[in-house]
This record gives sequence, C-alpha cells and structure tokens, in this order.
Amino acid sequence: MSEDIRTQLNELQADPTFMDCVTHWERIPPREGVYADLPADLHPTLRRALEDLGISRLYSHQEKACRIVRDGKHLLIVTPTASGKTLCYNLPVLQSILEDPGKRALYLFPTKALSQDQQASLNVSILTGRLPVKVMTYDGDTPASLRTVARETGQIIISNPDMLHSGILPNHPKWIKFFRTLSFVVIDEIHIYRGVFGSHMANVIRRLKRICSFYGVSPLFICSSATIGNPLELGTRIVEEQLEVLAEHGAPMGEKHIILYNPPLVDRVQGIRRGVVLESERLAVRFLKAGIKTIVFARSRIHTELIATYIRGRLQNVYTDNHRIRVESYRGGYLPLERRTIEEGLRNGTVQGVVATNALELGIDIGGLDVAILAGFPGSISSAWQQAGRAGRRQGVSLAILVASSSPLDQFMVKNPDYFFGRSPEEGFLDPENPYIYTDHVRCTVFELPLRQEEAFGKDVVPILDQLEELGTIRRTQRTYYWSDRSYPAEGVSLRSASSENVVILDITGGRNRVIGEMDRPSAKELLFPNAVYLHRGLQYMVKHLDLEQKRAEVEEVEVNYYTDAIVKRDLKVLLVDEETEGALFHMVVGDILVRSQVTKFKKIRFHSHETIGYGELSLPEEEMHTRSCILVFGKGTKAGEIFQTRNEEEKTQILLSLGTVYRQIAPFYLLCEPRDIGVSERLRDPHFGEPALYFFDQYPGGTGLAESFKKHVSAIHYASAELIRSCPCAEGCPSCIGPRDPQREVTRNPKEVTLRYLAELDGMS
Repeated sequence: MSEDIRTQLNELQADPTFMDCVTHWERIPPREGVYADLPADLHPTLRRALEDLGISRLYSHQEKACRIVRDGKHLLIVTPTASGKTLCYNLPVLQSILEDPGKRALYLFPTKALSQDQQASLNVSILTGRLPVKVMTYDGDTPASLRTVARETGQIIISNPDMLHSGILPNHPKWIKFFRTLSFVVIDEIHIYRGVFGSHMANVIRRLKRICSFYGVSPLFICSSATIGNPLELGTRIVEEQLEVLAEHGAPMGEKHIILYNPPLVDRVQGIRRGVVLESERLAVRFLKAGIKTIVFARSRIHTELIATYIRGRLQNVYTDNHRIRVESYRGGYLPLERRTIEEGLRNGTVQGVVATNALELGIDIGGLDVAILAGFPGSISSAWQQAGRAGRRQGVSLAILVASSSPLDQFMVKNPDYFFGRSPEEGFLDPENPYIYTDHVRCTVFELPLRQEEAFGKDVVPILDQLEELGTIRRTQRTYYWSDRSYPAEGVSLRSASSENVVILDITGGRNRVIGEMDRPSAKELLFPNAVYLHRGLQYMVKHLDLEQKRAEVEEVEVNYYTDAIVKRDLKVLLVDEETEGALFHMVVGDILVRSQVTKFKKIRFHSHETIGYGELSLPEEEMHTRSCILVFGKGTKAGEIFQTRNEEEKTQILLSLGTVYRQIAPFYLLCEPRDIGVSERLRDPHFGEPALYFFDQYPGGTGLAESFKKHVSAIHYASAELIRSCPCAEGCPSCIGPRDPQREVTRNPKEVTLRYLAELDGMS
C-alpha cells in the first residue's frame, strides 16, 4: 500500500493544477522506535498473553508508564496519535488485578465508540492470553440484564462521563462492591475535556472522588492526552491531583506528508473559491479509485452527509458494484448498531472510505487508513493533528491534506503555514465554577450524599447551598444539607450541551414508524424544522412534524434536488456590566447579557452548485439564554471610536459588519473553541452604551470563560484579522475575509476598501 501512496504523491507533485493550490507541503521523516524489556516483575500470565499477541518488548514510554503507576503516582501520558497509549494504562491495571483479583478499575472514554473499541481490544488480549479478568462495558446501550452482572462481577468497567454522571454516581449504593475496591480511574483523551464539557467533567470527577472517599478508597488516576499546549494544567484542573507527566515516547513513526491546500478561485473579482465540499469529494474519489483507504473529516453533520453522498454518486456504477468501493458517513445521532457496523467495516476492510465529523477524530481503531482529508480547518491545531494522525500506520507512508474552506480562519491558516507547523498547540481551558454548571453539580452531589458545610466541593459551595435551600430543593439540619426534592437532578443535566433533551427522529414513510436517529433540542430547531430536508446515510427525508414537547420529529423519505439551512434571528440585552477596561483600541466591557433567538426562515440550497433556490417561513418558539459577553465599544474617547465617527452611515455599518465577521472567525484560533461557540452582534447605535458596539458572546448559558478570554486576546485577534484582510486577493470582500457582499444591502463604496482604509488609520494611531 505504501507504493500506491508514493505513486499518488508523485502524480500530485507532477500535477500543475493541484500544485497551484498547494500553499505548503511538509514531509515528516520516519523515526525508529525506542524499546525497553518487559518489566521483570510482570505477572507470568500477562507476559504469556503479550507474547501470544506478538509483543516481546515495550516502547520506552510504555515501560516508564508502568513504573510510575507501580510507584503509586497519578499519571498523565501526553504522546501523539498511534503511539501505544492504551498499553500504558492496560499493563499496570491488568498486572494489579492479576496480583489482587479483588481490585477494580474504571475506564472513562468521551465517546461510546471509544468504549466499544477498548472493550474489543481488551477482549482480544484476555481471550488470547486467557487472562482471568472480567471486563464489562456499562453505558446507555448496555442491556438491563447485563447491568447487574457488570456491577457485581466487573473488574474493569468501561464507561463514559455521561453514564458516570447520570447512571453510576446517583445509584452508588448499588455499586458498593465496586466502589469499595476501586483502585484505578483511567481517563482517556483528556484534551477533549475543555470548555463546557471539561467544566462538567471536572465536577463529575469531584463527585466521583467524594463517593470514593465515602467508601474509604482513593484511586490512582491515569490520564492520556493528545498534544496540547497546557496538558498538566488541564489534567490537574480535572482530577485535582498532582500528576506525573510522561511526554517523551519511543513509538516508531512512518513517513508522513501534510499538505495545506487552498481550492482554486472560480471568481477572482469576488474572491470566490471552489467549495470545500466539492473539492474534498474530488480528492477523496481520486484516492479511493487508486485503492487507497481514505477518511474525510467534515465540519458539520450536513457536510458529512453531503460529501459522502457526492462521493457515492461519483463512484456509482451498476456493472462494477460502484467499483467495489464502499463509502459510509459517520456522525453523532446515528443509532448504536449503525455506528458499530461502520466501525467493524473499517476494521475488516469491507468499508474503504468514510466521511465523518470529529466523532472519529479520537483514538478508535478504524483499521489501516492511509489518507486523511480535512474538509476545512477543524478549529484548533491540536484537532488538526489528531485528524491528520488517523491516517498512517507505524510503518509506511501516509498523507493528510487540509482543504481550506472560504472562512477567514481557514484562509489565515493555509496562508500562514508557520502558524500551523511552528506554533505550539493551543491551550485548553475550563471553568468548573461556572455558576450554571457548578450549581447543577452541587444539586447532584447533595442528592448522592448529604453535604456538610465544612466539606470541600469546589471553591465556595455554601452560598450555592443556601440558594438551593431557599428554592426548597435541599434542607439544612444543623451544618449538613440534605436533598429534599422529588426530582432526580442528574437526569436534567447534559454534560455536552445546554439541553439534556434529545429529539427522536421517526421515519413514518409508508407507516414504518421506525427510529432512525436522535438530536439535541437546540440543534433540532435548526435542522429538523417542518419542511427541512434531513440527510441520513445517503437517504433524504422531509420533516413533516416537529413536536418539541413530545421530543419527536416525524420524517418521510423523499427525493429532492436541494437541502435546507435555518436562518436564526437574535436580539441582545445587557443585564450586568462587571468589568470595564480602556484598551489600546477599544473600550472593552465584560458582563452578562440576555440573548433571544428564534428560527424565522430557512434557505433551500441546490445540491452540487450550492446556490440558494428559495426560502421558507417558519414560526418556532423563541429561546432565551443568559450568558457572558465581551463588548467592544467604539466610544468617542477611544482610538477606534474617534476614527469611526469620521465615517458616514454606510461606511460605519460596513466596518462593523466586516470586523464582526473576521474577528469571530479568527478568535477560535486563540480561544481553542469552535466558531459556533461564539456569537456576534453588530450595533450601530447600541441602546445600552449609546455608542457603536460589537458584541462577542458565549453561546452557552452562563458562559464558559470565552468572553474573558476574548478580552485577553483582543489585540492579537485584531492584528491577525487585519493581516488576513490585507493579504486576501479578492477585490471587494469575500467569504475568506470580510464576507461576501450582501445582495440585499445597497452599497456605493467598495466594502473591502472601506474596511482597509479604516484599519490603516487605526493601526497607524496605535
């Protein structure tokens, strides 16, 4: 297979059309492995099991990890994708259980797919080596009949944070036998736990440690992470223990090629490039037809379905059974059996290509993939390296191509390869004391066990407890708080989104009434509205009815030549200003705001050409969200405001729109978040400040620290944005910089010239 890839690499280098779009081609040379002998005290049964699997020695970091854990220290493993992290924690855990069968371990993975993958991997080790260790998966897909067996006999329980939060901790009396002997907690892919998910995870681990303490145990934490800027800080904030960091690794690496690719311009005047969906599809088909297993990472559920559909269409051939190439899509919302069938197909070779969201970014074993195509920059350099690392074996050549979309962040990345290859991976942040998240977990912890006033749970729990007492959900007797409500608090708290409610998608075609997927409530309002086209594994469905109260959407199979996209209208109101700063350019305000949003219209977008062919009206309930915002005020006493006031109304409007667009797209690079995590609103005459203002707000209730982080990085965001606009080759503004011209808005001046002239004066003053 390496020769096939080398042939393709040579052909790409000889193809001038392809090379004209390449902004950087990086070759990472192969490296030899560094090995160590199996530990001298390794249990004989475990030694035989490893030898039966063909493992006669370890990578140097695997042996060191075993020593650290055997010394009773909490461990954080920070090594690249495919470097053998799994054995770093499996070996010491299995060794300990074989020495003392009474010990237990809890493995936590961020996705069900990873849990199932780990179960399969351990089963191979256990069955091959006949290890007397009982491994059980305990998640939402585990049948009720097996749950009791898992609690009673499982020595290694494989689960996820969601199940620990809502199924295990609130029911800890059923898990007495497990908790009394819990010796290890393994947290895999710890870099995933940042932002909202990380803030929840830190509180879930606090609750876990509290339950463990109640049962008289103090388990060792073994964490693993992909490369990230602040692994020790992030890991320490999650487990709140002193961690030993293991960053050097001895795993061999094959030769890797990484290409930054900017699709060709189709309209030089407007700066419009060939779309990332079509370009990714074209490249994927090229590799698949050459017999090379390929994964495409898409940025959204819709793009995942579109790219997979287009690839299947290009390969369609009834006489050759589609060239005997099977391509699947993979994303959140699929049923468990669908996901596992696709994963198994990738492992056994019956699936040659897959188009996925970041659901397959993590370390699940999906067989030998040789090419990874990133259909758009995934939002952070660490994620990009994770996705690129899904292609390639330890020996041989692999290729990853980052295909830039027209977004300013993508364009910035492919035009500044030094940032991509030279900059340290971004840092991950979380805020366990976020008032919304923290309060939810305080409720959960009091439900699990009465909480004494002098007990430590976070920074300052007493004010939250007193507030909950006033609401009547808990009661205080002397210095101890007890749960006094009939509700089950964990049930109403989602670790991954603002809503814990999922909408079930029912296919009612021909009276089937069959569940085909699910979706969280906020996403359902934007993707499952009446008359929306829902794409699912190559099939098209029309949404006939969305019932948010009953949490169900009814869909029928159709064949149309378009898909749909919602248009959301937002309104903002300042509730509280708690920090004001005079920056070099702007007057900056951080505070609480109320965001009202409503889906009012939707667009119909034609397949392949992606042109808008019509609109539809909608009337869905309004959503309200109390969150945090960083507000840039163009006041008369600021440099930005003084220059701004010299412009006419049309120019002022254009400047606000331009800066709002590009700042929002560049900010995720500095804040380590997705563009969709940040909302933006431009106010020419802000009713609260009486001045023009740009609002950048956190899209999660209560905020997750993005507003404060935006304020901290505002200068860097501004200068990177200005450089991007200046370097963009378009004439009048395009999706790659300030956004395309709005056809519904009359303009007499060139929007890009207006913006550049403003920036030149502003940067000249600073």
